[in-house]
Amino acid sequence: MKKFDAVIIGFGKGGKTLATEFAKNGKKVAVIEKSSKMYGGTCINIACIPTKSLVHSADNRKYSSTSKEEFYTNAIHRKDELTSVLRDKNFHMLADQEHITVITGEATFLSDDKIQVKTAEEQFEVTAEQFFINTGASPVVPPIDGLEEANFIYNSTTLQALEQLPEKLIIIGGGYIGLEFASMYANFGSEVTVIDSNEEFLPNEDRDIAQEAKKVLEAKNIKIVPNSKVESVKNQDGGVVVTYKKGDTAREVYGNAVLLATGRKPNTENLGLENTSVEVNDRGAIVVDDSLKTKAKNIWALGDVNGGPQFTYISLDDFRIVKDQLFGEGSYTKKERTNIPYSVFIDPILSHVGLNERMAKEKEIEYKVLSMPAAGIPRARILEKTDGLLKALIDPKTNEILGCTLFCAESSEMINVVKVAMEAKLPYTFLRDTIFTHPTMSESLNDLFKG
Repeated sequence: MKKFDAVIIGFGKGGKTLATEFAKNGKKVAVIEKSSKMYGGTCINIACIPTKSLVHSADNRKYSSTSKEEFYTNAIHRKDELTSVLRDKNFHMLADQEHITVITGEATFLSDDKIQVKTAEEQFEVTAEQFFINTGASPVVPPIDGLEEANFIYNSTTLQALEQLPEKLIIIGGGYIGLEFASMYANFGSEVTVIDSNEEFLPNEDRDIAQEAKKVLEAKNIKIVPNSKVESVKNQDGGVVVTYKKGDTAREVYGNAVLLATGRKPNTENLGLENTSVEVNDRGAIVVDDSLKTKAKNIWALGDVNGGPQFTYISLDDFRIVKDQLFGEGSYTKKERTNIPYSVFIDPILSHVGLNERMAKEKEIEYKVLSMPAAGIPRARILEKTDGLLKALIDPKTNEILGCTLFCAESSEMINVVKVAMEAKLPYTFLRDTIFTHPTMSESLNDLFKG
């Protein structure tokens, strides 16, 4: 039996940051990670960092005289080197601290106060005053006939390990992850087909933004098949044939690789939660209150596993909530979390914060719209990235910014400026009249909010 002040299950952003906070306060903490390939969590190993490395490489292929096949293989190797460095750095960032013990093994709850840990060498039990579940999420595998027997089937993790560029890539799922991979692989030189079950393309976005994004993606020779359901997959001629139905008509498409981009689910299986007071909802996410505490008085859940927005920066903010509960005043909770921005790294990048027109209409919120094409931005012309549309919603009574969508180059940086203005409840005229450096993409906020 081993005893700690706190045990953190999972090496994700929220958990690893919390471990350091415990150590700073002289607490003895164990961080249990199932795989040595996941030190540092999902973001640096299989998600944000490696995919954005590949996005960056793909965007630069047009400047290279190397064959697309060799260029792609080199990009995969660079991505692997980057994640290896960050993984090692994250491991030592915790393991080298006096009060932190990193254990590579699988944890299973035996009760609210005890877990069993299985490593490659041994099995033992661990008790602690407090437990924190930070196990993340994993890709959903849809029920498709022939999927288990078919070759060349990948998810967002395994496709990144493929060293040979697929000539024809089929993506099942037209959500943000699917479109990000579609844009990336099209830039690498693959012929991409996206089979989307949604009747409307990007249904959560306003129609003008969605139509602009679709136009840009189709210009990369990405074929988008909407309102279609995949029926089966089968091996054929060294590749895979995907059969799907559009209406009552069955159609087929052939590819060298199939990416399943059909969502992600919280990693709660095999945790032994049935042996605890912790509850799980119908989506498999751990039920937590606004302070991220579960139904068990000594167990919290941070990051993707608790069913919140699946972003690394939300996991970090989950850490802030727990930190304030344990070491602060306890006043910061999920209720204070507002205006969460996001960026989808298609080319150009699609970023958003706050309300769009669809949401404002649903909530019957009065608004006025400001918009401008990305082609009107001098910096966009310098970058040769003139596709896109910028759009903002303003409260006509207070002049505060209700929301903003930026579909343009470098929007992932720009959206944070808008987020800060919204949090500070500044009028839109503040961004309209702020002095920005020139020539930059940020200065386009002057023009957007000029109306």
